[in-house]
Amino acid sequence: MSNRLRFLPYILLISLVFSIPRAAIGGAYDDLLIATENGRHDVVINLLSRGMDINTIDADGSSLLLVASRAGHRPLVEMLLNNRARVNLRNRFGDSALHVAASQGHLAIIELLVAAGAEINPTGWTPLHYAAYAGHTAVAESLIAKGAKLDLRAPNGRTALMLAAQNDHKSLYEALRRGGAETNLRDYDGKTAETLLAEVGGKLNLKQPQ
Repeated sequence: MSNRLRFLPYILLISLVFSIPRAAIGGAYDDLLIATENGRHDVVINLLSRGMDINTIDADGSSLLLVASRAGHRPLVEMLLNNRARVNLRNRFGDSALHVAASQGHLAIIELLVAAGAEINPTGWTPLHYAAYAGHTAVAESLIAKGAKLDLRAPNGRTALMLAAQNDHKSLYEALRRGGAETNLRDYDGKTAETLLAEVGGKLNLKQPQ
């Protein structure tokens, strides 16, 4: 038997030994993401205490904080923030934890994120745009009270007021108007918010805000 053949089993054994830690790490990584999605506070703490990165991201670039915020797991969000999770990390879609919390209407989580320094008026789509599109009036009002700019344009050219109008969210539409949103702005097609609302059959209380 040649020397090359004699040492081949040892080479394979060494390769197997060194592949085990990588497989274990991959399994722990998956476990951490699944536990975060499911709100398994105890499992997340255990895995982080074993050395997993608190700013671990999934295949889309979504951090543990973003995943927990999207799923509405307030205690987990609070724990992650208290342990220095990066509040403004954005995934490959441009979303932060505050974006997804606003989209899902998780008001208590929004309070935590803003207190931790979440950016309210980022470039592109803002949390207020997401709240307006989804029709979350209380979230929109909270963001406005915290400094959200009413008339920023989303990448599609529409303001929060226009997004509320196109989806026939009348109570939110009127809340934005009361907050001072500009009604005469036009999107890239030349349509105002009132035009968009009329197109979906919405009816307004046309009294001007006091």
